[in-house]
Amino acid sequence: MNAPAQNTPNPSAVSPAPDRSKRRGFLLVFSALLLVVLAAYGAWWMLVARNFEHTEDAYAAGNVVQVTPQVSGTVLAIHADDTELVKAGQPLVQLDQADAKVALEQAEAQLAQTVREVRVLFANNGSLQANIALRSAEVERSKADLARRQQLVSSNAVSAEEVAHARSAVQSAESALLAAREQLASNQALTANTSVAQHPNVQRAAAKVRETWLANQRTTLPAPLTGYVAKRAVQVGQRVAAGAPLLSIVALNSLWVDANFKEVQLTHMRIGQDVSLHADLYGSEVEYHGKVSGLSAGTGSAFALLPAQNASGNWIKVVQRVPVRITLDPKQLEAHPLRLGLSMQVKVNISQQQGAPLTAAVRSTPAYQTTVFEQGGKEADARIARIIAANLANPKAQ
Repeated sequence: MNAPAQNTPNPSAVSPAPDRSKRRGFLLVFSALLLVVLAAYGAWWMLVARNFEHTEDAYAAGNVVQVTPQVSGTVLAIHADDTELVKAGQPLVQLDQADAKVALEQAEAQLAQTVREVRVLFANNGSLQANIALRSAEVERSKADLARRQQLVSSNAVSAEEVAHARSAVQSAESALLAAREQLASNQALTANTSVAQHPNVQRAAAKVRETWLANQRTTLPAPLTGYVAKRAVQVGQRVAAGAPLLSIVALNSLWVDANFKEVQLTHMRIGQDVSLHADLYGSEVEYHGKVSGLSAGTGSAFALLPAQNASGNWIKVVQRVPVRITLDPKQLEAHPLRLGLSMQVKVNISQQQGAPLTAAVRSTPAYQTTVFEQGGKEADARIARIIAANLANPKAQ
């Protein structure tokens, strides 16, 4: 009789229980960690991330001031080249002054001649008044002669013909007196209520001197502001026309950043919000601090050379970007200079909502100005005054 078979345990039948428990424990730990991470991220987003808007589509920008001549001429000298620093008022380009000097000398000579001619007008007033006195005396004498002859007509001491001649002499003297008075009135119309220096003829000649003097001064092109020379296109010996761009000047101490934010990022942006920036040139070691100063009037595509035709049939919606201007601290720019077009990383603190909306930016003072060209008119006026004084008989008549 056979012995009963004994049941032996199957290893494969009892192992799944520990594996399922390990897997369940791993999933629980992973789920717990995931929940912690999500909670941490949610807390970080609620407390920090939602208060900032970021973009890497930002670039340093600035004014590229073109230097253009106000008069045409031949270039004789160039006093600055690309990458050089120039100061406001420093001569940059020198044009040929020969023609301008000749025109100035002619205008000055004409002014001197005009002053002398106007002096003659004023002097004629005196001679014409003396002529009136002479004609008045002749009228009185001719009338006296006529009266004497009329008294002698009854005694036949004079003939009727002689009396007629005396009467004609009176009429002739009166006509001469009237002509002298009209000449004086005509001359006084040219000199009344004015002086030699303020006479219209003198002022017209003085304006011509001022015009030619300015044309002569404009043959030297000064730097309108302090900055670095860029894009020099002029050469010595070149004949340039008025308004032709010769070179450009960039003021690197007054740069700003144009950050191109998506349209969905602009809802909470306000003027005056703090901005932190990093330049790819310096990396994360250098941080710039700026302020939001304004918003462009349109998107980048609206001002593109070839604007998008959204009314066409193949329209595809694209999230637009709008340039936001960010001003920088001049001291930081001086310590860490930037260049036009450098890439920037921008982070705007939008939690500051006390500022005005971006569309409310208003400027009450001129954004940019130069005083380089203000002295020209004063020096021309001084030169004109010297010419007038030198050609006046009495300097006090000015």
